[in-house]
Amino acid sequence: MSDHSTARPRPRAFWADIRFLLGIVLVVVSVVGVWLVVSAARQTAPVFAAARTIVPGDAVDADDLRVVEVALGQLQDAYASPATLEPGAVATRTIPAGELVAKDAVGDAAAVQTTHVVVRTSTALPAAVTPGSTVEVWSAPLLDRGRYDTPRILVASATVVSVSDDESMMGSSGPAVELVIERADVAETLAAISDGSSMSIVPTAGEKP
Repeated sequence: MSDHSTARPRPRAFWADIRFLLGIVLVVVSVVGVWLVVSAARQTAPVFAAARTIVPGDAVDADDLRVVEVALGQLQDAYASPATLEPGAVATRTIPAGELVAKDAVGDAAAVQTTHVVVRTSTALPAAVTPGSTVEVWSAPLLDRGRYDTPRILVASATVVSVSDDESMMGSSGPAVELVIERADVAETLAAISDGSSMSIVPTAGEKP
């Protein structure tokens, strides 16, 4: 009678068990990562959007804003919200209607260095000159009756508040444009208006024609 040895199963390699466990861990991590991304994308926060075009120096209150729920993630802190907007805040730059209001677009009224002036132009306005647009103000000093000096830039950057084309005003020569300008430009602008200079409004580079 021959001697037959009983076959025993070979023990499972230790490294194979580790590889199996690592595979499970990677799957779990992947699933959790996807869940976190989807969850974050679904989380929204209330922030302000401009209900109208707001120009620099305008007071910013509840009538000028609307609350919208937006998923901003880590960018949330960069935008003004009902919890962060201070009473008496004013716009520090133009905020187009519908745009989310960035925190740096509003500030303390005491820090604003702009004011409003009305300039009546001697020429027709380009179509790009609309509320909220950025323009240059040019003036040509009056030399004598009907003769003007070479035009020059009077204000390099101004923001249009409103445009009025009221031809019923006595002595009107063109549309009246309300502008926001730096206080440093006020004296020279008023001097040009009072001495009869020919005034023109020109859209800055980048404004749509």
